[in-house]
Amino acid sequence: MKTKNRTYLLMVIPAFLIFFVFHTFPAIQGIFYSFTDYKGYGSWDFVGIKNYINVFLDERALGAYGFTFKFAITATIIVNIISVLIAIGLNANIKFRKTLRATYFLPFILSMLIVSYIFKFIFTNFLPEIGQSLGIEALSTNILGSPEHAWIGVVILTVWQSAAFNTLLYLAGLATIDNELYEAANIDGAGSWSKFWKITFPLIAPFFTINMVVAMKNFLMAFDQIIALTEGGPGTATESISLLIYRGGFEGGQFAYQSANAVIYFVVIVAISLIQLRVLERREVK
Repeated sequence: MKTKNRTYLLMVIPAFLIFFVFHTFPAIQGIFYSFTDYKGYGSWDFVGIKNYINVFLDERALGAYGFTFKFAITATIIVNIISVLIAIGLNANIKFRKTLRATYFLPFILSMLIVSYIFKFIFTNFLPEIGQSLGIEALSTNILGSPEHAWIGVVILTVWQSAAFNTLLYLAGLATIDNELYEAANIDGAGSWSKFWKITFPLIAPFFTINMVVAMKNFLMAFDQIIALTEGGPGTATESISLLIYRGGFEGGQFAYQSANAVIYFVVIVAISLIQLRVLERREVK
C-alpha cells in the first residue's frame, strides 16, 4: 500500500508543480497586476479597481466584445447545424461511410494557422478572380477588405475547420440510439422530420450540450484564425478580445490594464458556459 501511495505521489506531484508554475501562478500574478499600473516593465503602484472601470469605458474594448460575441454566437449556431446534418448523413447506410468519416475529420487535424493562410489566399486572390471571370459582382471583391463583411470570412473559416470535431461527437451520439426506435417509428408512419425531432434530437441532446458549450467557449477565445486571416482588420473590425489583450498587454504597454480585461473576460466565459449548461441540460432526456 505504501509503495502504491509513493508511486501515486511521484506521478501526481511533478504534474501538479508543472501545472501550478505554468498555469496557476501566472493566472494569480495576472490578477494581482490587474490592480496596479504595471506596464510589463519597471516599477508599479496600486490603482485599485481603476483598470476594471476603464475597460467598461473603453470603446475599443467594447467594440472587441461586440465583434467577439457576434462571431462566436453565429459560428456556434452554424457549426452545430452543419455538424448534425453531416453526422446524420454519415450515419446512414451508404457506401464508403468509413472513408467519408475520415475525410470529414481531416480539417480538424490541420493547423488553424495553416488553414487560415490558405483561406486568406482564397478570399484575396482565388475567389475575386473567379468572380471577375464569371461576372459575379459579389465574388469580385476581397471580403476581408470590407469592414462590414470581413467577419463573415472569419466565420466561414472557423466553421469549416471546427465542424469535424462536432461531427465526431454527434456520430458518437447517434451510435447510442437503438435502431428499433426508428423501426417502430416507421411502422407508425412517422416522417424523417418527425423522427428527427421526436427520437434523434432528444437522444443526442447531451452531445448537443457538449458541442454548444465547447464550441462557444473556443470561439469566444478566437485568436489564431483572426491574427492570420485579418490581423484584426480592416481597422479594428475583426479584433477579438483575445487579440486586443495580446496587443495591448504585450505590444502596447498596457499589461495591467489588459490583465484586468482578461479577468473580466474569464468571468464572462465562465458565466456564459454555466448558463448554457443550465439551460441546455433541462432539454436532455432523463
